Amino acid sequence: MAASPSPPGPTPACHRRRPALGSPARPRRFVPSGAPSLRPRDASVGRGGSGRVGAEPAAGDSPRGRMATAAPVGTTAAAAYASLKLHITPEKFYVEACDDGADDVLAIDRVSTEVTLTVKKDVPPSAVTRPIFGILGTIRLVAGTYLIVITKKKKVGEIFSHAIWKATDFDILSYKKTMLHLTDIQLQDNKVFLSMLNHVLSVDGFYFSTTYDLTHTLQRLANTSPEFQEMSLLERADPRFVWNGHLLREFIAQPEIHRFATPVMHGFITMHSCSINGKCFDWLLVSRRSCFRAGVRYYVRGIDSEGHAANFVETEQIVHYKGSKASFVQTRGSIPFFWSQRPNLKYKPKPQISKSVNHMDGFQRHFDSQIISYGKQMIVNLVNQKGSEKPLEQTFSKMVNSMANGMVRYVAFDFHKECSRMRWDRLQILMDQLADQQDEFSYFLVDSEGKTVTQQEGTFRSNCMDCLDRTNVIQSLLARRSLQAQLQRLGVLHVGQRIEEQADFEKIYKNAWADNANACAKQYAGTGALKTDYTRTGKRTQWGLIMDGWNSLIRYYKNNFSDGFRQDAIDLFLGNYSVDEVEPASPLHVKKDWKFLALPIIMVVAFSMCIICLLMAGDTWTETLAYVLFWGSASFGTFAIILYNGKDFVDAPKLVQKEKMD
Repeated sequence: MAASPSPPGPTPACHRRRPALGSPARPRRFVPSGAPSLRPRDASVGRGGSGRVGAEPAAGDSPRGRMATAAPVGTTAAAAYASLKLHITPEKFYVEACDDGADDVLAIDRVSTEVTLTVKKDVPPSAVTRPIFGILGTIRLVAGTYLIVITKKKKVGEIFSHAIWKATDFDILSYKKTMLHLTDIQLQDNKVFLSMLNHVLSVDGFYFSTTYDLTHTLQRLANTSPEFQEMSLLERADPRFVWNGHLLREFIAQPEIHRFATPVMHGFITMHSCSINGKCFDWLLVSRRSCFRAGVRYYVRGIDSEGHAANFVETEQIVHYKGSKASFVQTRGSIPFFWSQRPNLKYKPKPQISKSVNHMDGFQRHFDSQIISYGKQMIVNLVNQKGSEKPLEQTFSKMVNSMANGMVRYVAFDFHKECSRMRWDRLQILMDQLADQQDEFSYFLVDSEGKTVTQQEGTFRSNCMDCLDRTNVIQSLLARRSLQAQLQRLGVLHVGQRIEEQADFEKIYKNAWADNANACAKQYAGTGALKTDYTRTGKRTQWGLIMDGWNSLIRYYKNNFSDGFRQDAIDLFLGNYSVDEVEPASPLHVKKDWKFLALPIIMVVAFSMCIICLLMAGDTWTETLAYVLFWGSASFGTFAIILYNGKDFVDAPKLVQKEKMD
């Protein structure tokens, strides 16, 4: 079934292709023929007054009013090669396809960087050979171009008989045979850039499949044209979730080599074969992190000018039972206007809402994209409604009201206030408030004959400050409610049965959502998630509070003293920064102000002297008190000066000026 023509207005990132798959400046959007959308194809999008905006589909054309035949989920006419060998010679890299019946060999010239197709007989017998499991792409550093390949993988499971893999190890291979052409400074810079790439690749959560399109939801894959299904995995992948898109920029322009390129997503995937009432079904959880406006916790907040939200994650829950497939999709993302929260040595920096930009333009772009991609939007804002977070909640609410789009609704729930003093049962207040909306949105369901029974007509867009801990708790509750309805409809659960009563499955469910929280938190904030004790057990524990305190301490250190490097690494990997070999001054060499070194030394010396004076008392107590007061005052005063100039002492990004990007 072909997708309907897209309505007017900006087209979302999920429909957009990069001409070179990697230009740092994001291109304008367009819709490729047959591009899928989670939104039911009959719904129209518009702006205006109250109520449903846009034309309402006729009853006979509604997804619920007819039985539509869905496109084969996950099929592809041009799967990527699953088995590869890398042959290395001084002049070329040869990547040999070892699939049954394949004779193709990808030849990469190490001097000209030209990429061509050849055959196996052209591989020199003297080449050094090793197995690899995929080509991540190429990147240019100070020393020249590098080839990045997947050297180890771990099978996660299978989706509809398609193997899903996690990439667990990589290798970065230089085209150059020597580094003698580099100066000492260039060598050092190249080493730093390599360490950045290795850092990104060391973060857990890179997934791929050579036969299944991991970047699209079941509903998007079902709402596609035959032309779309004939595309290669690289060509049809949703660019929002292809984390090696920049690295594959040279491959996208040559369709004949697409089968050597493997789109890789970043996020979390877990699969479980479960049984309830003796009925076996597969249950999957997939979280896809967007590579647009990607970064670390405090350096990437809000949205950019194109409406891409920081820490945007699409989470899909899938059930497969006797050929029937059900899916429920949610999204999370930073509060979608222009604001920042720069680290400054304080435990919780004060959020700053930009006063120099038009917030509504980016805000409108964001929700236009969300509506086209997902249908109706139910915003669930979980930030505090007092203190430093209060202005963000007020601004968000006002902007939704100003936009006056009937496709977008808003609910604010002060998570910390409502659930204070371990009153986690009060989350039911929010669930009751969202119940009618969730019933209206429904879920995607395809029967065993491939016919679409229901389509999901909208999504919950949840957020807190980081879109991690509080957000994951609420998403797990919404997903549980949808799963309850799906399993009852499929006949797995009997009438009146509750998921909570199925002890074995309940344990799997809670642990999977807690693991999802940890994965998303480590990728964005650098530590595991908070509040996972509630997600795993359904109640808050004292040990959970202790672990939250420990994780918060680690977050504080990383956010202030290592996140600049982490942000630079992500910007380099995604192509937001491109290395210029002839650049006279490297951005890596930033001269520190004198106070950066002097003040911490003075503070440490003063504090040490204060302790020494306490331990080695003088002749009189007044003399000892005088020394202690002097050195104590010097220590405290220096600490106050450091705290006042906190932004000068944190590890800030060097490659891309985030103030200019916001």
